[in-house]
Amino acid sequence: MTKRMLASAAVALLGLTGAGWAQDQSIIVQSTTSTANSGLYDYLLPIFTDESGITVNVVAVGTGQAIKNAENCDGDVLLVHAKPSEEQFIADGFGTERTDLMYNDFVIVGPEADPAGIGGMTDVEGALAKIAEAAAPFASRGDDSGTHQKEVALWEASGVDPMAASGEWYRETGSGMGATLNAGIGMGAYVLTDRATWISFENKQDYAVQVEGDDDLFNQYGVIPVSADKCPSVKSDAAQAFADWLISEAGQEAIAGYKVDDQQLFFPNAPDQ
Repeated sequence: MTKRMLASAAVALLGLTGAGWAQDQSIIVQSTTSTANSGLYDYLLPIFTDESGITVNVVAVGTGQAIKNAENCDGDVLLVHAKPSEEQFIADGFGTERTDLMYNDFVIVGPEADPAGIGGMTDVEGALAKIAEAAAPFASRGDDSGTHQKEVALWEASGVDPMAASGEWYRETGSGMGATLNAGIGMGAYVLTDRATWISFENKQDYAVQVEGDDDLFNQYGVIPVSADKCPSVKSDAAQAFADWLISEAGQEAIAGYKVDDQQLFFPNAPDQ
């Protein structure tokens, strides 16, 4: 029997033979604003709860803050998208195991007027260099989220230090993805966003995707149960059941099944177990 099959069996066992135990269980998932803003959890969690009896409460913050919260033992599972930081979380002993879960991609959105002339580009570093050269407004989350960490890496690869123009054309919101999109649109600025949030975002106005398709815009998510060795209060069994379900065939099918306007937002890629 594969690990995925065992995971599904374990969840079934929690929901059936251990129903009384499971129904009293609730866990906290420290996660990203992008997954929350996309509506994924509203779709996914009732399916898991129906199968397991375990209630999942999501704290949606930037990846950096989510990791800090988990390190402070304020969560049972970590679900974020900044792999180097996730691997450090594991190395520091705070997580039991990190597993690839799903992916999508980042895009740069901007106004129809496109003042930097980047529309249709597939070279994200080149596009950022053009934004800087034109001193066109760019709204950054500036919050150490996974999206912000990706943005910082892309600026570095482009050879541009946007912080030199902080408060001028480069503007940091210190906010989540949806709030940054709203702020960026309000100021006519370009914004780096994950595609799932953009598809779900309702205040697009005259904005459209201007840059997409670069391999450097790949956006991987991972899931990590918090270690009881560091956090004795963690609900290890329920946390592991949730992580196991996400990477199981049923969980992966549920992730693939979530669509907005007939567009799939996340693409499951947990390794075969």
